[in-house]
Amino acid sequence: MNLDITVKKHGFIADTSRMYIVGQPSEQAERLCRVTRESLFKGIEQVKPGNTTGDIGFSVNKHATCNGYSIVKEYCGHGIGKLMHEDPQISHFGRKGKGTLLQEGMVFTIEPMVNQGLPAIRHLADDWTAVTQDGTLSAQWEHTIAGTREGYEILTLREEEIEASGL
Repeated sequence: MNLDITVKKHGFIADTSRMYIVGQPSEQAERLCRVTRESLFKGIEQVKPGNTTGDIGFSVNKHATCNGYSIVKEYCGHGIGKLMHEDPQISHFGRKGKGTLLQEGMVFTIEPMVNQGLPAIRHLADDWTAVTQDGTLSAQWEHTIAGTREGYEILTLREEEIEASGL
């Protein structure tokens, strides 16, 4: 299950999501969740002045596809600030060196949706819930990132992530 949370404080917005495993998961489900989270962090590692949005997308896509998964192309990360969706769009696939040049002070989300099977999705009758067209599993993780002079700061880093990483 994916839980996506948006917070607004002092007129600014942050957006984050994570996967929660409910019940007794299959090995395949656990692996998909882990690789999706790793893909997010591969993208985050590309955030530094001089890199591009294409560098982020390339790294996310490479990690997912090298592990046998596909990237949903209908959804992307996005600039975020006083509005929920601002420029630039952060695709989770791309070419190195292409796209918007990353600069100190930029704030955006990276939120790859990774599928076990084909990348195609469809929406349920509620016009919100996205599922895979082929019925395979999908996972999504998201963080809001600020570009800094040296690289990045994860604005939505959770306590358990700080403890696990020793940050």
